[in-house]
Amino acid sequence: MAKIVSLKEAVAENVRDGDTVAMEGFTHLIPYAAGHEVIRQGKKDLYLVRMTPDILYDQLIGVGAARGMKFSWGGNPGVGSLHRFRDAVENQWPRPLEIEEHSHAAMANAYEAGAANLPFAALRGYIGADLPKVNANIKSVTCPFTGEVLAAVPAIRPDVTIIHALRADRKGNVLLEGIVGVQKEAVLAAKRSIVTVEEIVDELDPPSPNSVVLPTWAVSAVANVPGGAFPSYAQGYYPRSNAFYIAWDEIARDRDTFQTWIDENVMQASPEDFAKHARKIA
Repeated sequence: MAKIVSLKEAVAENVRDGDTVAMEGFTHLIPYAAGHEVIRQGKKDLYLVRMTPDILYDQLIGVGAARGMKFSWGGNPGVGSLHRFRDAVENQWPRPLEIEEHSHAAMANAYEAGAANLPFAALRGYIGADLPKVNANIKSVTCPFTGEVLAAVPAIRPDVTIIHALRADRKGNVLLEGIVGVQKEAVLAAKRSIVTVEEIVDELDPPSPNSVVLPTWAVSAVANVPGGAFPSYAQGYYPRSNAFYIAWDEIARDRDTFQTWIDENVMQASPEDFAKHARKIA
């Protein structure tokens, strides 16, 4: 059953050095506040997993928290490169970074396989693509019924998955609504999970056709963190800050500028402080 705790306690209890960590959210509900708490607590040697690593993973890589990353697209949406990610790959700064690149479809199927406790995912994918030439974890299997050759990738089973959601009730049931991405599958595939939410309510709204309820038994910890997805957006609470994503390009280009920003806005700040700072940029 999910425990309702502070963000600091949730991260301390569920994120361990050396863990495989998935922080999911597809444009919507990216768990920035939780990622910053991981940085503040000095977690290290993490193997990061995410379908679309953007600014949050750029920050985790830049502070040296990551030993590797499995992903399907890495960039600053609408702007360009992730400079801390690129620096780690090209120059091994602040440390070497192991990378394993996949397609979106393969990542989504791999999470689903992990949630179903299967060893691998099979999909119609990578046809005519070069990724299998550089990624030994993309293989092929032949269907025993039709003879069709399919792509196969290992299931994703994180040690801990971290997501942001809209609301949770006092029993720890969680409501996701809007663009939900692979949050459900990522939580169900993980050994442990942390969900930050905009608010905790007595009862969840009746689910809409575009929502998912994660039951309390599927979640390890829930933390009430209003603004916890900013500068991404939370449907019905606040919009995405495109201005922040643009500003990040300049912040992340220079190592010293990046480190100063992390010190001022993450290490010496609370989740509430960061949300205020991000809104000023917006």
